[in-house]
Amino acid sequence: MSDLHARAEAAGLSRRWQDAQGRDQTVSDEALAAILDRLDTDVGETVFVSGELGEEVPLPDTCRDGTALLVLEGGQTASITIRGRMLPAINQPGYHRLEQGERQWTVAIAPPRCPTPPPGKHWGSAVQIPSLREGAGAFGDFASLASAAKALGRAGAAALAISPVHALFPADAGRFSPYAPSSRLFRNVWLAPAGEPVAASPALIDWPSAAPDRMRDLRIVYDQLDDEQSQAFERWRQEAGERLEAQARFDALHAYFHARDRASGWPDWPEEYRDPASEAVARFAAEREDSIRFYAFAQWWADQALRDAADTARDNGMGIGLIADLAIGVAMNGADGWNRRGELLTGLSIGAPPDPLGPDGQNWGITALSPFALRRQGFAPFIDTLRAVFAHAGGIRIDHALGLCRLWVVPDGAPADQGAYLAMPFADMLRILRIEAQRANQGRGAIVIGEDLGTVPPGFRDTMAKVGMLGMRVLPFERNADGAFLPPDTWSEQAIAMTATHDIPTIAGWWKGRDLEWRARIAGRPVSPEDSANRARERTALWQAVGNGAPKPDEPATVVDAAIAAVAGTPCPLAIIPVEDLLGLDEQPNLPGTIDEHPNWRRRLADTLDRSLATPEVAARIAVLNAR
Repeated sequence: MSDLHARAEAAGLSRRWQDAQGRDQTVSDEALAAILDRLDTDVGETVFVSGELGEEVPLPDTCRDGTALLVLEGGQTASITIRGRMLPAINQPGYHRLEQGERQWTVAIAPPRCPTPPPGKHWGSAVQIPSLREGAGAFGDFASLASAAKALGRAGAAALAISPVHALFPADAGRFSPYAPSSRLFRNVWLAPAGEPVAASPALIDWPSAAPDRMRDLRIVYDQLDDEQSQAFERWRQEAGERLEAQARFDALHAYFHARDRASGWPDWPEEYRDPASEAVARFAAEREDSIRFYAFAQWWADQALRDAADTARDNGMGIGLIADLAIGVAMNGADGWNRRGELLTGLSIGAPPDPLGPDGQNWGITALSPFALRRQGFAPFIDTLRAVFAHAGGIRIDHALGLCRLWVVPDGAPADQGAYLAMPFADMLRILRIEAQRANQGRGAIVIGEDLGTVPPGFRDTMAKVGMLGMRVLPFERNADGAFLPPDTWSEQAIAMTATHDIPTIAGWWKGRDLEWRARIAGRPVSPEDSANRARERTALWQAVGNGAPKPDEPATVVDAAIAAVAGTPCPLAIIPVEDLLGLDEQPNLPGTIDEHPNWRRRLADTLDRSLATPEVAARIAVLNAR
């Protein structure tokens, strides 16, 4: 084994991997060297170990056989004997402390499984918050979400899934994708309710005007806070501490340099401002304290509104409530990249290797938590991230859950196919996930859904099922090796069922070939006869799976009805019907691989949900969902 290959193996980089067709692939030495050059592989001395409830826990080499003091999370202490560097079984889940001489370790003990959905079978919907019409603003917000949750809860829904609400870039209206956040520790303040209702708004959100208007309206709310509100805000700000201060400082600095220099992020700022601990940043904070206080207020206002939406969901009969979404990573030039740089894979982007949907591979232009930094810092960055997304939620969906196991990392500036898989501390992260899931939702626990689509490593879904993570079974993807759709009654009980996701066509749009039309339009050509013929065959195959022997219809509404009924009839404990399918819409929220060519994250619903749910065709679909 060459020195390069040995270093790659020690760092957790895989030289060989299998593609979506099961073929063996090998990473070039050039790609391995480029990735290794960007990895800080120092993990320091081990300060964190994890184990299973009621089982012995292996300890690091720095722990000696003999006596040690165990301090349980609740404060109880016990003198224990360590033999063979194995910690005797602990029967209390949580984060405990082991002390031996001058050394100490955090010992995370996980419950066996994540919380399960309520008994029985349930349905829910999924919405893009800005698309909502409740409130009649230029785009939907957390108050709109509360209204939507009320309408859906009263209709019988047990859950309402939302796309990520992580902090974006408040001063840059062009960065509205929820999957490329500035930070996953705070909220998207554009979704904080503020301003007067508008008379009418178009079908597509005009972010360049709508986002600045929302920030202006939030400033008005801030300037008009009464004494009681100001005191509540200051208490929250003090409790949030240094992390909130850093986020608010970043947002104020970004607003200043974006307005002055059109700076995209902190690497474009003058050098003296790129270090959060610099004298220049301290001077800026002193001179612009009110601006920083405003951005901290915006976070408080958004968080209160999200909490109110979650309460509304529960108060209106949702047994699960809001299902929050955890993006796989963050923009490197955002708040986390500025203030928490040492936690991230600096110089590397994450994405996906070449597959049939992306022959050249995918580079998502974001980065992720470093496995080495996680070990150095006792997994605190991961715990903080989970607590932020679990807050106010009855469940979470982990985007690209494979990232808990491995990440496809690509050197900045390199093509996506010049990457490699980097191993993550999967066992430790799964144990932390179970601890946090059981504690979430005010102690009631929260379900965990992992997006397990795409190239899935062998055994990954079995591990998910063992620890109670629900996978995702999405109708267009549920096929056998010959391409035939799987009968819905054969779907896995260890997953949620969905008609579609935000990244794929709606049922009506797929039946009509809207996705083919969009791709052809972007390529500057008509839909090819081959694509049309393939879709015709696929339509026949889908109808064979969901049509119950009825003649294949021409109108998509009948197919939407049948697809929803089929998904509701699977063995899955929860069926999620995106609101676009519930309403029978043609257009999907996002077309992957496009930026300006398709109106991603800009579409609005035609009406409020309470009125839409009352229409005869939608009411009939809801009746089927409730019956099944």
